[in-house]
Amino acid sequence: MDTRSEMDKEPKSVVRPTDDEARLLAKGLIRSARYGALAALESGTGHPMASRVAVATDLDGTPVILTSTLSGHTAAILETPACSLLVGEPGKGDPLAHPRTSLFCNAEQVERGSPVHDRLRARYLARHPKSALYVDFGDFAFFRLKLLRASLNGGFGKAFELTREDLLTPVDDPERWAALETGAVAHMNEDHREAIKLYAEVLRGAKPANWRLACLDPEGLDLVAGDMIERLWFDEPLDDPSELRPMLVALALQARNT
Repeated sequence: MDTRSEMDKEPKSVVRPTDDEARLLAKGLIRSARYGALAALESGTGHPMASRVAVATDLDGTPVILTSTLSGHTAAILETPACSLLVGEPGKGDPLAHPRTSLFCNAEQVERGSPVHDRLRARYLARHPKSALYVDFGDFAFFRLKLLRASLNGGFGKAFELTREDLLTPVDDPERWAALETGAVAHMNEDHREAIKLYAEVLRGAKPANWRLACLDPEGLDLVAGDMIERLWFDEPLDDPSELRPMLVALALQARNT
């Protein structure tokens, strides 16, 4: 018989073992986020502050934000790069019943005019086209929020702790991927809108809308229509950019035969 008192017994952990379903949920929350809550330490005081920021992702899934030097959170992450980002849309009903994840990050400013800046600018504008009005202003800068780990809440009683490796997509040659992505996205949006519509409305079950292709990466593609975003995952990650075109053709064929 166990003679220990209840207080002597070790508390049961509420964190579940991380599995592929949790990884995919966390990645999806990041990839499909339009906005998030950025938590940082206020410059000069060190007091916690939270700000709503528009979010995009780099090819590997690293969150990206565009900020002005006039914003308090820009001074905060420049002084103390350690920050966190909460993503996950509340949806209908109880907001605490919907999945969300807290991302623990280090903010890294991107040098203007660098290949990384050009890549992030294109991907950010694909998600937030109205930002074209100010993206090139001298007082605006991109920051990559380099992921360290994440705390995922998949709903009541569904807590997970994820590592950097759980969250990111390996990309061996980002510049080659970026060059192919630019041409492929433009070509699909100009000449294959029917296929894009099938991706969204048949393969993802999305509402009928004026869907367009926003971004591509080794694990999937992002579709947007106004404020709506749909993430379509490939069955298997692609090893090389040359595999992208056959994948897009195969997905269109799959949708037409569904």
